[in-house]
Amino acid sequence: MPVLNRIADFAEEMKGWRRYLHQHPELEFDCHETAGFIVERLHEIGVDEIHAGIARTGVVAIINGTGEGPTIGLRADMDALPIEELTGADHASTIPGKMHACGHDGHVTMLLGAAKYLAETRRFKGRVALLFQPAEEDGGGGNVMVQEGVMDRFGITEVYGIHNAPGMPLGYFQTNGGALMASVDTAFVYVTGKGGHAATPHDCVDPIVAVVAMVQAVQTIITRNVYALDEVVISVTQIHAGTASNIIPEEAMFCATIRCFNPEVRKLLKKRFHEIVEGHAAAFGVTARVEYDWGYPATVNHPAQAAFAAEVAREVSGDAAVNAEAPREMGSEDFSYMLEVRPGAYLFMGMGPGAGLHHPAYDFNDEAAPIGASFFARLVERALPL
Repeated sequence: MPVLNRIADFAEEMKGWRRYLHQHPELEFDCHETAGFIVERLHEIGVDEIHAGIARTGVVAIINGTGEGPTIGLRADMDALPIEELTGADHASTIPGKMHACGHDGHVTMLLGAAKYLAETRRFKGRVALLFQPAEEDGGGGNVMVQEGVMDRFGITEVYGIHNAPGMPLGYFQTNGGALMASVDTAFVYVTGKGGHAATPHDCVDPIVAVVAMVQAVQTIITRNVYALDEVVISVTQIHAGTASNIIPEEAMFCATIRCFNPEVRKLLKKRFHEIVEGHAAAFGVTARVEYDWGYPATVNHPAQAAFAAEVAREVSGDAAVNAEAPREMGSEDFSYMLEVRPGAYLFMGMGPGAGLHHPAYDFNDEAAPIGASFFARLVERALPL
């Protein structure tokens, strides 16, 4: 793989950055130490501007090219997950109950590597805006950065991002020119009946029976309300009720994740979910409260930018290692908010074999960091040629 020679020269330094970040994971918007580490490296690299405290702990850095031109945005997420690490690695998390199980430590490292190269060479016109974003896993930090005006403030005209993909061959790239990842909404349903002795259910109003019926019925939204070719997922992921074998509880709850690609279908799913819960509550004589969290929108690439990013990926990894017509998937990403306001593209990059994302045995493959950094660097040089 033609990793840029200069980036290959500091691959060991990048490994050190990544492993330090892996040992010091932080959650959501509380990425204070992570941001501090990034700012220190950016000062050493010699970028032209550093703006901290965006979206609480986000960082935006500017590298000026040689001559006037537009500004390309490159994004890396920073936050970790509330998982106890089981890798057994020497560089494992030092923070109990927190780990980089999604590879955001690697994403930061790739962007820092590209920054080091671009600040040294400056073989491009215009500017690069490096977007280090907190709270991708939970909190929608991408949306907060957009709402705080980073696109207009820094004159960003296009924006690009990468996510690592364990199980995909090392250095292999996948993307497409449209919807790549689904929207995600979350529903919490709280059902209240009348508790009592399990031996006398006629004196009670059982919330468990109502919840079971609701859980079964919401699946009919997919089979009977949605066109068969519109991909939809409704997965009930939690049910909580009861404290003993001989007590009918007063309350029960369940939680569901709801995913799709079509905005009109998304509205329909919410409408039918409420109708089914309310109708079953009336039928079973319970009360029900729905908290419906309208989450990340679908991640939709812009065709021209996705095609361009695929060309750059082919330059880095070769024609056979790039799939520019990858199928969309039901995962979600808050990079979607950036793509709603600026043209750009999101890609997956292979890590080789290993544990999957969000698994306690996951670890980013350090051999991938120079590849991702080379992709970012060449994307800038190709998009903003001298």
